[in-house]
Amino acid sequence: MFLVGLTGGIAAGKSLVAHRFVEHGMELVDADDIAREIVLPGTPAWHEIVEHFGGAVLDEDGFVDRPTLGRIVFGDERKRTLLNEITHPRVMREIADRLEMLTAVDNPVVLDVPLLVESGSNRGYNAIVVVACDVDTQLRRLVELRGMTEADARARIAAQAPLEDKLAVADHVIWNEGTLEELTAEADRVAEDLWAGARAKAEAEGRQIPND
Repeated sequence: MFLVGLTGGIAAGKSLVAHRFVEHGMELVDADDIAREIVLPGTPAWHEIVEHFGGAVLDEDGFVDRPTLGRIVFGDERKRTLLNEITHPRVMREIADRLEMLTAVDNPVVLDVPLLVESGSNRGYNAIVVVACDVDTQLRRLVELRGMTEADARARIAAQAPLEDKLAVADHVIWNEGTLEELTAEADRVAEDLWAGARAKAEAEGRQIPND
């Protein structure tokens, strides 16, 4: 397996890049999707969240209301730590299980992890891709596109590692300050490099994989 770590700050455009990589034939393991799955109604994590944070964090259908919960935990480090203790071990176990199933896959496997740097899990990857934009761009997108207040947006950004920490571990950087077309072109360029890396690794192991 050629394992790619994909990360970036909130509202940087990481999910768009992830889906573009999938269009290039890569496998995707999305930590955010897993985080949503492990708190579905009735799951152990869901029960713990309700126990510690109350029913006010649920929507009318009983699902965890992520914006409401986010406002609570991103304004209180103690509560954020508690939520992480409930969810992170479960997310990491599920990621490990999915990667185990993909061990023999020749295609690049992209692990989309928003907190790759913050969690200290930036080792063991064959390549790390960082999707980047400046803080002003993040703020604008969070307020204009996601409807956050500026205070909430700043709290979300402050809870993540600074951009320079992410850039320090990057093998590839995709800047997303322009148009969707420009972002797509940059993602395509990096995808070619990742496939080249996967082929080189396979050849070194005595295998050959086709072009994407």
